[in-house]
Amino acid sequence: MKFIMPIKLALIGVAVACVTSSQALADSANIAVAANFTEPAKEIAAAFKAKTGHEAVLSFGSSGQFFTQISQDAPFQVFLSADSARPKKLVEDGLAVKDSRFTYAVGKLVLWSKEPGLVKGEQTLKHGKFAKLSICNPVAAPYGAAAVEAMQTLKLYDELKPKFVEGANISQAFQFVQTGNAEIGFVALSQVINDKDGSRWMVPQNLYSPITQDAVLLKKGENDEAAKAFFEFLKGPESRAIIEKFGYEVPPAKAS
Repeated sequence: MKFIMPIKLALIGVAVACVTSSQALADSANIAVAANFTEPAKEIAAAFKAKTGHEAVLSFGSSGQFFTQISQDAPFQVFLSADSARPKKLVEDGLAVKDSRFTYAVGKLVLWSKEPGLVKGEQTLKHGKFAKLSICNPVAAPYGAAAVEAMQTLKLYDELKPKFVEGANISQAFQFVQTGNAEIGFVALSQVINDKDGSRWMVPQNLYSPITQDAVLLKKGENDEAAKAFFEFLKGPESRAIIEKFGYEVPPAKAS
């Protein structure tokens, strides 16, 4: 009997050592995420942590804002943009890892209202029976640029511009409609895909250039295990399933 206690203590010591070792291996990575991708990114980060133990620390904002911050030495290690131009420029500027850029999602633009029956297609824009139209900053946010392009294609931009309520990013544009500061607004499909009460129009993709959303591994994450692991996880089947669930198109996976 006198040998049982030391054996128990030894086993406890091994267990503690294993936990400590596991915690030591776990790390965190700082991820800059375009605001339209907020909810999918949260789900992907949770799945990533469950699988690897690493934590993805997410920051959300406009792609233009993040580009400026990264250019000014912000401590991000991975960038999930809402366009392809900014990640490409970061590679060209030596701030992102060469050949790391890939398209993780293709976004879809929606005209949305929380009021049932208000949005009935492009006729909603043409008849103009609303006081305020929410969009996000077209310079900083690709979804804002897509909204402007769609209105220009329909030859309605100049007529509708006086009604604009402009958000800094797509999350703020969505909030303007959600809170009643605008009756309708251009938002990302991912933001309203589960909305059953309002009304929406999927803006035809021939009215605007594809919203190709690229991710890039930044130089600050080049030698960081958690950042590299998250970047690879984003390409995998678990992440792809989450992305598709939120209404994005996902390019075919490249053969390894």
